[in-house]
Amino acid sequence: MDIKSVSEKDRIVFDKLATHPLQSWEWGEFRKKTGIDVVRLGRFDNDKLVETAQITFHKLPFTSYTIGYLPKCGLISPEMLMRLVALGKEKDCIFIKFEPNIEKNNWELSHLSGRTHVLPSPHPLFTKYTFQLDISKSEKELLSVMHPKTRYNIKVAQKHSVTVTEDNSEDAFKKYLELTFETTRRQKFYAHSQRYHTLMWETLYPCGIAHLLTASFEDVGHKHILVTWVLFLFNKVIYYPYGASSDSFRNVMASNLMMWEAIRWGKKMGAKKFDMWGALGPNPSPNESWYGFHRFKQGYGATLVEFAGSFDIVIQPAAYKIFNLLHTGREIFLKIKSNFRS
Repeated sequence: MDIKSVSEKDRIVFDKLATHPLQSWEWGEFRKKTGIDVVRLGRFDNDKLVETAQITFHKLPFTSYTIGYLPKCGLISPEMLMRLVALGKEKDCIFIKFEPNIEKNNWELSHLSGRTHVLPSPHPLFTKYTFQLDISKSEKELLSVMHPKTRYNIKVAQKHSVTVTEDNSEDAFKKYLELTFETTRRQKFYAHSQRYHTLMWETLYPCGIAHLLTASFEDVGHKHILVTWVLFLFNKVIYYPYGASSDSFRNVMASNLMMWEAIRWGKKMGAKKFDMWGALGPNPSPNESWYGFHRFKQGYGATLVEFAGSFDIVIQPAAYKIFNLLHTGREIFLKIKSNFRS
């Protein structure tokens, strides 16, 4: 077994082994464009690539330290783990956070214990839950498992002649950006910058991963784009990472038809599964900020999936303790500040 950097010549195999778009070669190229340090490691068996890991390293302001991030990875072998520890030392890394794209029921940490300092992370980044839908079923079967209100809302949109199309044009992407920042202002949540979205699109659209769907409604002879979604298609799975909507004509239920047409689009593209990119946990409180979005996804009959969780490979234990104390303090401060403003 040999673990080394993966070169361009192994790009196709690298993507075949990747367990998620965030581990794709193309995502790494995008992150490089944003100024992030990206390292691709591969475990080779007789020159055959059998395991991959794409890690990003992020500088901590005003220090020489970095933090590593390995999102949505597969099962990490003990050999890969030791190479990650060595790489972390080379990068003056406090810890490398990894979040496996593996369901909790299929995950055990025991094969990594005793080899290095691997701990459950106190500060996860990616959501632990998501909704996944088996879209290999027939349209009739998919409609039958939806919540009755969801089916009704789809019919409302169809009655209003809402149309959903794939539109990867420059004008459609500009509308996506416009609606994205309109949505963030309205709902008061964080969104990546325009530069981030643009670089993502310019990198992932040409290689066939990113696709843009728009939902339109015609009123008094004028066409209004009400909803725009970026979907990822990767290794026969579609993902819904980014979406935005207008506050106008909400009564036509464009978002409901958008989800249904996204499912139909995925089936046409040969996908077998739809990962809806995040959800709250079981029995969420209606008071939670994402409750409405959670219920929206749940209405399509998807299964709530719990992932293994978030783990830290601790490279520098003393610095790690200080980092977590400061991180916790910052979260408490921001929460108090938010409550004070509200």
